[in-house]
Amino acid sequence: MVHELALPLLVGLIAVALAFDFLNGLHDAANSIATVVATRLLSPVKAVLFAAAFNFAAYFLSLAFPVLHKVAETIGAGLIAKDLVTPGVVFGALVGAMFWNVVTWLKGIPSSSSHALIGGLIGAGVAHAGIDGIQWTGLNKTLIAIVLSPVLGMMLSMLVMLITSWAFRNSTSRAAEGSFRFLHLFSSAAYSLSHGLNDAQKTMGVITVLLYSTGHLSGEFHVPHWVAISCYVAIAAGTMSGGWKIIETMGSRITKLSQHQGFSASTGGSITLFAASLLGIPVSTTQTITGSIIGAGTARRASAIRWSVAQSVVMAWVITIPASAAVGALFYGLTTLF
Repeated sequence: MVHELALPLLVGLIAVALAFDFLNGLHDAANSIATVVATRLLSPVKAVLFAAAFNFAAYFLSLAFPVLHKVAETIGAGLIAKDLVTPGVVFGALVGAMFWNVVTWLKGIPSSSSHALIGGLIGAGVAHAGIDGIQWTGLNKTLIAIVLSPVLGMMLSMLVMLITSWAFRNSTSRAAEGSFRFLHLFSSAAYSLSHGLNDAQKTMGVITVLLYSTGHLSGEFHVPHWVAISCYVAIAAGTMSGGWKIIETMGSRITKLSQHQGFSASTGGSITLFAASLLGIPVSTTQTITGSIIGAGTARRASAIRWSVAQSVVMAWVITIPASAAVGALFYGLTTLF
């Protein structure tokens, strides 16, 4: 169904979507650089620029491998039926997600921008079309990933710690530290690349389904190049803006990291994110790296983890989708008054 929308309003909604993407980068900068900042491998300013560059580099990776654009399709057409999405639904979803992002950013809580957007879409979509509008296959796949992604990140980072500890068993501490500094920088670049690849696509999916619903795109679901590059630029710009409170929580309050642990955490996280992008699953980069950091810390000793901090982070995850869904539904309701 095509919904008539004046061009200025369409441009305004696209601007709101890109603002969410910018906020996503700002909010999730900690995901990409927490380990390199905590281990003092890079200064905060250099780390932010480093992460932003690789966030944007994901655009070229997606051009080379179009199969990696499945996440945008899941967000745009896999959660709420594409034909039922209206400009009001998009507005409600974006505002719901942005509201939750701002609240958790101000509090320094590493919640998930991805799940805030998913919650906003579900809340606004259900307010518009009822439960029948939900695409249960896509939603169930996403909900399962909420649980699996941090667990996989944790298991993979523990496995990397185990393998590399064995591989460097005959090395001196100084030689091993030097090697892990280099490997950590490489793995952090890979994590920033995978973060940009998975997260920018979420906004790409929202803008694309908005263009379909207003008659500006037709045929098979596909993301125009201008939409893709705009989203990658926005998320990279947001990453360059920082997010220091969350960086502190992710990088040092959960556990103290060595170069070895930082390398293991970012390696486990990047493998998880690349796999999710290939499968078209919009996972939480925040949850993935948190699980990976916990795994790397636990591999040394469980007492190294500040479990009270980890517990508060998990609580934020649990309430993110319901909270943003409620705000999304509320703001969708406000659009019906005009």
